[in-house]
Amino acid sequence: MRLNYKTIGHFFGLLLLCNGAFILTAGVVSYGYGEDITNAILYSASIVLGLGLLTMFVTKNHSREMGKRDGYIVVALGWVVMALSGSLPYVMTGVIPEFTNAFFETVSGYTTTGATVLSDIESVPKGLLFWRSLTHWIGGMGIIVLAIAILPLLGIGGMQLFTAEAPGLSSDKLHPRITDTAKRLWYIYVGLTFVETILLKWAGMSFFDAINHAMSTVSTGGFSTKNTSLMYYNHLPMVHYIVMIFMFIAGSNFVLTYFAIKGKFRKIWADEEFRLYVKFIIVFTLFCAGIIYLNSDFLIPSDAFPMVYGIYEADFRHALFQVLSVVTTTGFVTADFTAWTPFLTVLFFGLMFLGGSSGSTSGGVKVVRHLVTIRNGFLEFKRALHPNAVLPVRFNKKIISETIVFNVLAFFILYMLSFIIGALVLSAIGLDFVSAVGVSASSLGNIGPALGDYSPVDTFTAMPALAKWWCAFLMLIGRLELFTVLILFTPFFWRNR
Repeated sequence: MRLNYKTIGHFFGLLLLCNGAFILTAGVVSYGYGEDITNAILYSASIVLGLGLLTMFVTKNHSREMGKRDGYIVVALGWVVMALSGSLPYVMTGVIPEFTNAFFETVSGYTTTGATVLSDIESVPKGLLFWRSLTHWIGGMGIIVLAIAILPLLGIGGMQLFTAEAPGLSSDKLHPRITDTAKRLWYIYVGLTFVETILLKWAGMSFFDAINHAMSTVSTGGFSTKNTSLMYYNHLPMVHYIVMIFMFIAGSNFVLTYFAIKGKFRKIWADEEFRLYVKFIIVFTLFCAGIIYLNSDFLIPSDAFPMVYGIYEADFRHALFQVLSVVTTTGFVTADFTAWTPFLTVLFFGLMFLGGSSGSTSGGVKVVRHLVTIRNGFLEFKRALHPNAVLPVRFNKKIISETIVFNVLAFFILYMLSFIIGALVLSAIGLDFVSAVGVSASSLGNIGPALGDYSPVDTFTAMPALAKWWCAFLMLIGRLELFTVLILFTPFFWRNR
């Protein structure tokens, strides 16, 4: 089957129109604050909207049928189209004049990675800061819609790995029709953003900072309007706790969030992935808090509770926040975890490979894949002792098909190979060992903070240009679950049959 270029182009035109409309929103915000970059943002929006209209006009006679190969190209290259067009506001306003840096910042936004090249964020005009956070928000919802509505049609993960769907039964779908499912997810996504904005404003943030941090939290992105990220609000513990709650929700399966709204709480705790997700967070938080407490150098007096030291403020709040931030791949910072002893640095490096729940806005491997892999590994021991026994992998008391198990194992192999190759390329470009492995893991897992020269308190400004392009590629393949992008590099994909 030949590729349907007109259909692909029509989708690209639609994406450009959507992106242009979002850029226009940032222009309205800039106008509201009376900034002199407003016209530049509006020009950017006009260019993107014009390109979108032109593309849709040229491809107006497209076929309404889309094959699998067409779907792969739309999903993979569609994000590139969004990133290229989304870079225009940075370049045209002169805030990030170099296209390499602008593209890196935009890809980091859409993939909800949160790595930044801006060294003085607080000097950036508010219209651009809003656009920066908006790229997170668009990308976070985009990956949810992809996971539920698009990837299952391509047969690569998606719904069959969802907690509510594994191993393929349809009784727990949000709604049988894809469009209605996407619509309900949008309602949840917008609702969570609205509620967090109100709570952060109540906790002491300005409205502008509140809505920006809400968009970054719900999308598990990590862009902040402050140079020191959430460390800026260390004197407002309630801000941290609100952000932690919404990081936890955003890192959970959105299907479970829907169940919570409907009052079906038994279904939530009955979910094995959710229970393991909670256990991971609790265990690693207590472990980190205990180690920090044993090192008196890290004891931080509490501004809110002046009679309580370390064991409350430094040990618990900062440990919990950083564990949630890394596990959910949000990337917000309240403290530099690389300064919490070498052991904890290695531990947090390991957490970069964990990821949140399937069907969440988190990046990374995802908890359900770890669960399936571990269970299959233990079953291999039993199979060695009982070669004739039928020992299927079970998840939520249901048997998982071998196809899904093989898919999970293949994902793990590809993920680790991508991480190793990513680190090798970065080291060849000139990064030291610690920085190379940290940046590779962080980019692939869409986390943001890395190690070495790119620690949680550093930016990616000084990174070589070639390394930024490579990191942008790692962010993209990590965000789109590897297969979606890497299949485009296989020769058989492009053969006409």
